[in-house]
Amino acid sequence: MPSTALVKNILQEITQKLEGKIPRAAREAQLLLMHHLGCDELWLITNQESPIADLDTLYALVERRAQNEPFEYITNSVSFYSEHFYIAPGALIPRPETELLIDEVLRTLSDKTAEITFAEVGVGSGIISIMLALFYPNAKFIAVDISENALAIARENIQRFGLENRIELRLGSFLEPVSEKIDYLVSNPPYIANDAPLESNLDYEPQNALFGGEVGDEMIQVLLNEVLKREINFFSCEIGYDQKDRITHYLSQENYKSLQFYKDLSGFDRGFTLRIKSEK
Repeated sequence: MPSTALVKNILQEITQKLEGKIPRAAREAQLLLMHHLGCDELWLITNQESPIADLDTLYALVERRAQNEPFEYITNSVSFYSEHFYIAPGALIPRPETELLIDEVLRTLSDKTAEITFAEVGVGSGIISIMLALFYPNAKFIAVDISENALAIARENIQRFGLENRIELRLGSFLEPVSEKIDYLVSNPPYIANDAPLESNLDYEPQNALFGGEVGDEMIQVLLNEVLKREINFFSCEIGYDQKDRITHYLSQENYKSLQFYKDLSGFDRGFTLRIKSEK
């Protein structure tokens, strides 16, 4: 292989390498080349005759994508709620649907100056706690995960946003490492049934962040139990599209102020907020 090639030629070549293996091959070829060169799309369009060096590194990126490795892991970057975050294998890649979970908390807690304590179970890359910390500057956060790899990724993002003094990371399961009084619990827990078929690209993502048990909502039930036992006033949680009825039934004998579900942009149930009755 040549050590250099022109932009227009290499774009055509790597597009052909990706065609038939991933959707939007031409567009992803552009994105991979932009990542490799550290350039924007305008430069790419206006420099079609420019030479490209270090082709071996570029070809390695293309081969990874041709094997259906997620684009975000290859570039170590993911966009969420109009911000850019570091991402790597070991943490679930944030989905656009999870932005709705942020919206749900913002609707539920309208006072942005509230001096409260949030807890997040399953912090992953840290995107939920970080975004909420940006919206609620007086709140503090305790973020828990069972994976040291995920906590390392979250720590990187927390440092990038300068939130080390407001988001505390703890290793552990559910709320076991948290003894403090919690005002608001938020979580995007694993909620896929163990036997559910998944697309092959999900093989690259941490399986313990995807599968929630035989039925899928077992971990949500554990969190509900914690909320009721600890009398955590607010709990906002992402769920599977078919879990609304099971969650409603699970809480049918419990005492609480309100249970509200929200839908995603396709009209499927995507999450809920549970509010416990206040004693005040």
